[in-house]
Amino acid sequence: MCLTVYTHVDTITSMFKTRGQHTFSLMKFVRYNHGAGPAWGIKTDTAIHALADLPGGEPSYQDLTNRRYLDWLQDAVRNDTLSQVDADEVSLLAPVPRPPKIVCAGLNYHDHAEEQDEEVPDVPLLFAKAPTTVTNPNSPIVHPRDEQVDYEVELAVVIGRTATDLNEAEVSDYVAGYTILNDVSGRSAQFSDGQFFRGKSYDTFSPMGPTLVTGMNFDPNAVDVSLRVDGKTKQSSNTEEFIFDVPELVSYISANMTLQPGDVVSTGTPGGVGIFRDPVDLLEPGQICEAEIEGIGTLTNPVVAE
Repeated sequence: MCLTVYTHVDTITSMFKTRGQHTFSLMKFVRYNHGAGPAWGIKTDTAIHALADLPGGEPSYQDLTNRRYLDWLQDAVRNDTLSQVDADEVSLLAPVPRPPKIVCAGLNYHDHAEEQDEEVPDVPLLFAKAPTTVTNPNSPIVHPRDEQVDYEVELAVVIGRTATDLNEAEVSDYVAGYTILNDVSGRSAQFSDGQFFRGKSYDTFSPMGPTLVTGMNFDPNAVDVSLRVDGKTKQSSNTEEFIFDVPELVSYISANMTLQPGDVVSTGTPGGVGIFRDPVDLLEPGQICEAEIEGIGTLTNPVVAE
């Protein structure tokens, strides 16, 4: 998605009939390749509606915070105003290919704190991942030699507008949408370094997708979250287990640093990660990892040797 601020909303929305009040429901945006390079669309049950057809081209992350714009865009899909491609004929891409920054919350599920026998933190525990870790749905997670590679399914918040010192009530107005981030982790580096950055920042260690969801029917604080390896469930929880919910977390981060359009806030992982299982159960080359979040979809990635 282009990172410039879209300035022609009035031009586009004038094409669609005003509905009086803006009640857009859940929409699934996808970034995809249909053979002509990256493009953006809205995914329905069987098709992807191409947003390149819009006057002025594809919207920005900031446009996805504009409720009037989203309402009119939903009308365009309902009225078949946009051309369509078969969802089975495209390759899905990460919704944010190179975020300005990825800010992650550690220890943000009650069940994850319990499995580590850790006290619940008083404030969010933050760390960063390198933006170069992002990879696409169905692309491989590359397993570095001599590394202990672990999975962590996480709900990710994509920021749509520049945000500084937000109060919790303001947060939803600054969110472009929600996606899945598999916070793949190199435990050997993490534990030997005594901090997270290197072990979290190997290339391919942030698979992201498959959709970017926005709409009033998506409650980020009450969705099922799970992860499977070779079809076997390893993590299963709900974001009701959050220690700090999305408004609390984003508000806290914005009080300490400016958030920009395209920034990704990853909200932490539930219990069941491999390093804390008995026996330890980590990812190996040849396995398939599936991270699933209710309303967003399933993010699938094979694990391959370096």
